[in-house]
Amino acid sequence: MNIEIERKFLMADDSWRAEAGEGVHYAQGYLNKKGNTVRVRVAGEKGYLTIKSKTQSFTRLEFEYQIPLGDANAMLELSQTPIVEKYRYKIKRGNHTWEIDEFLGDNKGLIVAEIELQSEQEAFEMPEWIGFEVTADKRYYNSHLAENPYKNWGKV
Repeated sequence: MNIEIERKFLMADDSWRAEAGEGVHYAQGYLNKKGNTVRVRVAGEKGYLTIKSKTQSFTRLEFEYQIPLGDANAMLELSQTPIVEKYRYKIKRGNHTWEIDEFLGDNKGLIVAEIELQSEQEAFEMPEWIGFEVTADKRYYNSHLAENPYKNWGKV
């Protein structure tokens, strides 16, 4: 079974940039609005179709499949939400890789770090550039950002 256990954090500062390599541009849209999430994504020169169940604590089912880039671009046109764009950076720390998403467009100014774990209790190294945890705050889910962008939140 494909299970995703993920935690999300805001950034304490920009010092992560010294460790980050070149970011990869992502564009993603959502093919349904309620229930389980069906997402199409173009990451650099690759396309993906992903299905995710609702989250329970930090955990949810996730099924992701690489699809032809042309198909992914065509499916983005079917998105029921505005397209979410961002640059993703990866930083290795200990046995884990942090993924840092710097959002563009209506979500510009938002930067979120994510870490995937093997269990909800798994210990991990907390880099100095990690700030407040937002795992339980649905506003930070990409599917939510598509319809309720960061620019509309006011002060966070």
